[in-house]
Amino acid sequence: MNTMQVEKLIFQLSRDGRSGNYVPEERDLSFIPEKMKRERPLNLPSVPENQVVRHFVRLSNLNYGVDTGMYPLGSCTMKYNPKINEKIARDPAFLNLHPYQDESTIQGALKIMYQLGEDLKLLSGMDGITLQPAAGAHGELTGILISRAYHTAQGNPRKKILVPDSSHGTNPATAAMCGYRVVTLPSNERGTIDTKSLKENMDDEVAALMITNPNTLGIFENEIEEVASIVHEKGGLLYYDGANMNAIMGYVRPGDMGFDMVHFNLHKTFSTPHGTGGPGAGPVAVKERLKPFLPYPTVGKNEERYFFDYSHRETSIGKMRAFHGNFLILLRALLYIRSNGFSGLKRVSKHAVLNASYLKKKISHLFEDPYRAATMHEFVLSASNLKKQYGIRTIDIAKRILDFGLHAPTIYFPLIVKEALMIEPTESETVENLDDFASVMEKIAEEAKKNPSILHDAPHNTPVGRPDETTANRKPILKAFSLPERRPDKQEG
Repeated sequence: MNTMQVEKLIFQLSRDGRSGNYVPEERDLSFIPEKMKRERPLNLPSVPENQVVRHFVRLSNLNYGVDTGMYPLGSCTMKYNPKINEKIARDPAFLNLHPYQDESTIQGALKIMYQLGEDLKLLSGMDGITLQPAAGAHGELTGILISRAYHTAQGNPRKKILVPDSSHGTNPATAAMCGYRVVTLPSNERGTIDTKSLKENMDDEVAALMITNPNTLGIFENEIEEVASIVHEKGGLLYYDGANMNAIMGYVRPGDMGFDMVHFNLHKTFSTPHGTGGPGAGPVAVKERLKPFLPYPTVGKNEERYFFDYSHRETSIGKMRAFHGNFLILLRALLYIRSNGFSGLKRVSKHAVLNASYLKKKISHLFEDPYRAATMHEFVLSASNLKKQYGIRTIDIAKRILDFGLHAPTIYFPLIVKEALMIEPTESETVENLDDFASVMEKIAEEAKKNPSILHDAPHNTPVGRPDETTANRKPILKAFSLPERRPDKQEG
């Protein structure tokens, strides 16, 4: 049984005759043209204003986010967003800008974009950049289109893209969208790229290898220079998925590792808002030889002004969106970079690795560690031992975590780890928060041993219990509440 109060739907709170406003009966409404009057009232709930406010406030309290508690989603990097960045981004001077304003009226905005681009190039070891892409996956699309344009200019667009078996799902999806055949490379026993397999699959039909470093298992690809050499020897490009760049800032740069291009997930590394389908940003930086293919316009600067640069329009892949990027997200990223400074960003990476390493040390004895490698910013454990011994699956653990007021980590990813738990505490969390999470995991492991039914039936303290996920996917109920027909005579008063 769920112990938390279930909030009713707004129509279930409705009572005929109630209203959030009152129009005096003696008021003359004859000024409203007859053709503007409704034949019957709108099908809206009859609820007084205070009840409406309380209803939506109660609903908002059911939301979970980084302002509520720890959000240890591995790979997604749900870290806290500094509120000073939000305050500045809401300044009317920024909010009221329009993308079609003349350059002379937006020199400040162009300067912000230019400085962000320069900072990102410096941090990544790249030479050119576009701020247009609206998300990490959009950045990937931009990068692979640049790869295609580059190889086409060399006389061979090539046919294949290589990806590791631990890669983010967007990597093969992006490659397929761009018309490439995807070839998956297996991981070795250390959880890194198998260089033997890479050599066997790398030929002059391969356009690029897409990887992140540290990789999706949270392990640093320590043979990255050899990997780059293998790819470049056959004329291919090395693409850096920037999802995990928050682990290396200030210590090593993708450009110095041999990468030719990189996309940045600003929400993961530079603490801009994340998720809910809202505005995002995924800038793409490239080495010198790929600059001519960047989307136009880029942001340029001369001795007199900042400007939109169209000089590479003839060779460009074109625009990736109507305007120049989600400006307020870009502003937040620059604020984060400049407020931390180089030493602060290095400290961010150090603490991200420290927190993940500490938490893994605290809970790894409860689960299986498939690779036993040094941890970077995130780590992957397996609950296969609990499944074998007590019939407890990873989904049971994730659901039970919710009962303790915490968000569950990423589960069943990457696919190469059975019963995977992918955990990333981020640098934002204190040691007390990490200890609390570890304590919850210890309690759950103990419950799995002594009373597994608690986990099988979890969650117990949430408004919605565990749905039948198979049926929910095959037969979704898209209308949760059938709205009654409301007769006009019931709406009076």
